[in-house]
Amino acid sequence: MLLFYRNLKHTRNLIEIYRSYHPFRNTAGSCDFNVKGPYFSSRYYCSGKSSDEWTEDVEYLDESGSVIYSGKGIRSVEPGLDDHVMVGGLKKPILNASAVAKLVEIVKRWRWGPEMETQLDKLQFIPNMTHIMQALKVMEDSDASLSLFRWAKRQPWYKPNDACYITLFDKLNQSRDFDGIQLVFDDMVLDSGENGASSLFNAYNRVIQYLAKAEKFEVAFCCFKKIQESGCIVDTGTYNSLITVFLNNGLPYKAFEIYENMEKAGCSLDASSYELMIPSLAKSGRLDAAFKLFQQMKVSNFRPGFGIFASLVDSMGKAGRLDTSLKVYTEMQGFGFRPSATMFVSLIESFVKAGKLETALRLWDEMKKTGFRPNYGLYTMIVESHAKSGKLDVATSVFSDMEKAGFLPTPSTYSSLLEMHAASGQVDAAMKLYNSMTNAGLRPGLSTYTALLTLLAKKKLLDVSAKILLEMKAMGYSVDVNASDVLMVYIKDGSVDLALRWLRFMGSSAIRTNNFIIRQLFESCMKSGAYEQAKPLLETYVNSAAKVDLILYTSILAHLVRCQDENNERHLMSILSATRHKAHTFMCGLFTGPEQRKQPVLTFVREFFQGIDYELEEGASRYFVNVLLNYLVLMGQINRARCVWKVAYENKLFPKAIVFDQHIAWSLDVRNLSVGAALVAVVHTLHRFRKRMLYYGVVPRRIKLVTGPTLKIVVAQMLSSVESPFEVSKVVLRAPGDAVLDWFKKPIVQQFLLNEIPSRADILMHKLNILFPTSAPEIRSLSPPKPIFAGKAM
Repeated sequence: MLLFYRNLKHTRNLIEIYRSYHPFRNTAGSCDFNVKGPYFSSRYYCSGKSSDEWTEDVEYLDESGSVIYSGKGIRSVEPGLDDHVMVGGLKKPILNASAVAKLVEIVKRWRWGPEMETQLDKLQFIPNMTHIMQALKVMEDSDASLSLFRWAKRQPWYKPNDACYITLFDKLNQSRDFDGIQLVFDDMVLDSGENGASSLFNAYNRVIQYLAKAEKFEVAFCCFKKIQESGCIVDTGTYNSLITVFLNNGLPYKAFEIYENMEKAGCSLDASSYELMIPSLAKSGRLDAAFKLFQQMKVSNFRPGFGIFASLVDSMGKAGRLDTSLKVYTEMQGFGFRPSATMFVSLIESFVKAGKLETALRLWDEMKKTGFRPNYGLYTMIVESHAKSGKLDVATSVFSDMEKAGFLPTPSTYSSLLEMHAASGQVDAAMKLYNSMTNAGLRPGLSTYTALLTLLAKKKLLDVSAKILLEMKAMGYSVDVNASDVLMVYIKDGSVDLALRWLRFMGSSAIRTNNFIIRQLFESCMKSGAYEQAKPLLETYVNSAAKVDLILYTSILAHLVRCQDENNERHLMSILSATRHKAHTFMCGLFTGPEQRKQPVLTFVREFFQGIDYELEEGASRYFVNVLLNYLVLMGQINRARCVWKVAYENKLFPKAIVFDQHIAWSLDVRNLSVGAALVAVVHTLHRFRKRMLYYGVVPRRIKLVTGPTLKIVVAQMLSSVESPFEVSKVVLRAPGDAVLDWFKKPIVQQFLLNEIPSRADILMHKLNILFPTSAPEIRSLSPPKPIFAGKAM
């Protein structure tokens, strides 16, 4: 490459050309630099120490070996300390471009490892962070860049540099080396601990943004926490990138946590983050926060997108905040957005569920005017909601439109309409819907059949009810319960004939009912006086292993007490016998003679009452005693009636009836007794009072008979027949003790109280036969106490 020049001028030019062609040839690498070749015989030697001495003379020879130039060489420089070279007598600084080129050359050649670091350590100049940063920008290989950066970190002249870190992170991000980013980030955290986090503000935020955009949300959040702990400020872009990545990955609560930190830091969302954050807050139920952001977005002069409006309208509506939902809907139209079909459906559904059907219907009309065609679900919702609210005109109209639009109504739509027509008593409309439903091949539900059968039963259309019930059975439903329900409708309505006809239909169709309904029908027959039809029902009840309780037996006995027809009495006695209850055996034994009974009446009565479980049947026993005493009194069995009363009192069935207040007052309370029981109780108790007063000499100041307004007349009339001293007030018969004592001494009173009145005398029994059958107290007493007998009836 070198040319021969014979004169000095040309030789110097040749040297300058050589130096310019190899700018670092005199300063590179080693301390030895040999200039050898056919044209150079002198040797340049670098002493390796900094001094002002010049190196030895350099001679330039021609081809024959003659000296063509001789002069002082370049002054020695110390590699790694000096930042220049000497060209003759001039200092030539090492340019940044040259230094960067040298760094890039070494790194590209050696890439990484000890050899590269050795070569970098032998540089004849001192690099700085600017050289490192520019070298990193030039290099494309992220591994090589990372190697150079790690070498620079171990040098004494290294200083943490925000731009250098950013450049390195950019390289690593381009190569998708996120593990490398995380490692460098950890190094940066250590650097920031020594030099302050604020100096690396941009690099910190760049790392999180890169990790967030790469969907590395766990690593990004971890780095975010480290930044917060180090005290570095997080910029708005970083917050937004974190919020975005968490929302996109279905982690709204993490996004909300970032947003709370963002609020504390005084940063605001950007437009894209608003578009993500507001719908996410709304869908997660944080409606106040979503609406606050919505208002804040408008204040920040960001234009809300349709997605924000749609999410707020939908979420507010579903949460029941209908006014706000409608307000946002109206505001959306002010922004020029056109409501979508989905938004209409959401709004209508919200107002329907809230029961605001007028607004829902207005939105329905607006939807159709906008050009949207209501879908199947929306038609169904409108029809069913109006039907269930009783607005049958609107429901029927929309239902007709639904059919015209080509939609086949669902069974639930048919059912809601049919059930409401049934509830309103519209038989024709309900049957028309039922026929339309079955003709369309749809299977009515159980509730639909129940509503229809109930309607037909109330309208007393027994034949149609039977037809529907058989169709229901053919559909595969179990119809026993529905048939029993129809039977109960007839029973409650008092339609005994229809009830019996329906029961016969059930039997012919092999449809069973339960004992409770059989008992209800039996009692209904008894109330209506259909005793002949009642007996087979009772026999069915007993033969099905059902047990006739004391209440049912007593109710039959009460019918016998009130009966005034001899033929009906025979039926009732037959019914009593069919009960197979032990009380009937007791009744029969009570009317037999002592020879057949083989024991006195009082002992017989006591044995029967000892067999009663008073914990379960105490109320039933009181009911039985009241009715039985009515019957015994009417039958003239006063002695037996007194035995029954005495045993009932002994068993504390009427614990507060008799009260002895020493010498002050004695009283008898018969307000809770039937007429017969009250009369027997008065006679028996007055007999006890007489015995105490005459035999023991105890005379109270006064004696009271608490009768109440109803029994007052009956008791007063009975006592007036024997000229009693009792005065009648509102609810009490009173008399002084001395007056009663004188009255007790009369022979007729003694006979009256001891039941020794001749049978033909009408002093007592004639009045009882007249007063008793129509007496209100007896009717009242037949109603059993509700708290006890409701459970027994079940």
